[in-house]
Amino acid sequence: MDALNQADTAWLMVSCALVMLMTPGLALFYGGMVGSKNVLSSFMHSFIALGIITLQWVVIGYSLSFGSDMGGGLIGGFEYAFLNGVGLEPQEGSTIPHILFMAFQMMFAIITPALISGAIAERMKFSAYFLFIILWATLVYDPICHWVWGPDGWLGARGALDFAGGTVVHHSSGAAALVCALVLGRRTRPGPPHNLTLTLLGAGMLWFGWFGFNAGSALASNENAALALVNTHLAAGAAAFAWAIVEWIKQGKPTALGVASGLVAGLVCITPAAGFVGPTSAVIMGLVAGPVCYGAVMLKGRLGYDDALDAFGIHGVGGALGAILTGVFAAEVWGGTNGLIDGNSELFVENIIGVLAAAAYSVVVTFVILKVLDATLGLRVSNDEESEGLDTNLHGEEGYHMGGAGALTE
Repeated sequence: MDALNQADTAWLMVSCALVMLMTPGLALFYGGMVGSKNVLSSFMHSFIALGIITLQWVVIGYSLSFGSDMGGGLIGGFEYAFLNGVGLEPQEGSTIPHILFMAFQMMFAIITPALISGAIAERMKFSAYFLFIILWATLVYDPICHWVWGPDGWLGARGALDFAGGTVVHHSSGAAALVCALVLGRRTRPGPPHNLTLTLLGAGMLWFGWFGFNAGSALASNENAALALVNTHLAAGAAAFAWAIVEWIKQGKPTALGVASGLVAGLVCITPAAGFVGPTSAVIMGLVAGPVCYGAVMLKGRLGYDDALDAFGIHGVGGALGAILTGVFAAEVWGGTNGLIDGNSELFVENIIGVLAAAAYSVVVTFVILKVLDATLGLRVSNDEESEGLDTNLHGEEGYHMGGAGALTE
């Protein structure tokens, strides 16, 4: 117990709460972008993850992610199942209680499958989603988490860097989101966002919570956490600016949804690099992320897939971009390994390998999970249910009581 540091412990408890807040923030962000008859269904995708993945993490998820390697750096063992052996003492080399580290990582595990829900909004059965996120967390998130952050994980052992989850969280979920959109097919009647004020509020909550997401990943109250916090803000602001400028040029008007999407793209992009790059590099990464993710979102119209809330364009592409640019801009002087810009191509190559491996694994396993669920439960609601709305058909509730003066319309 002598190794515990009170300042580090206090900061990680705050960070844990900040990351937890991101999941309700995601519910607002996504919920405002769907039709009014599907707002509660969209919210449920995030809030049920807080319940389901909490239990999954306690029972087996934490052990598979951070337990002793079972061989080959692919998956953890079972020694932490049901939190056996996860106590108040710090792990070796740590200054925070083991149980707090577990809880902090649990918040990452919760939001990751919830991110995928942006691709399946307004048309997936809740029963299928319920089982999907359990299976996906166990078969996709936990192994990839172990590859990068677990003891002797093979990607971490090769030298790949991912400070706070660009590959583990965002790229893996974004790749899965693309598969979900392709397998489920297009919505029959996609409509405009019903309440962008909710989306902007959610974006603000995500930005706020992301300080815990990235700066908390230093696992200490130190200079590395301070760097990650500053870089997080700089990249988000730069990406919001860049997205707005590109949108202004391409469409003649900057939009509120564009600024919200841009700032999230910047947050995603800086996540793997937050504690490894300098502030100038963070700004550059944000300025690149805005236009690149804007282009990825626009691409779905040309290719014809229905990623309803742009989970792949922002999280999949933004996460991959951030991991690759980490290999470019990381520097020893900022706490990382020198990247390509300092003459070291090894980190750049290893991070690309990580991106490709995580994407390939996520795509294949996600496809198999979806096909099994489709053959058993079925994935999509009926056309009538989709037309009437998922709130009443799947949950027996309405987000808004329609028909009165000033009632919201879809």
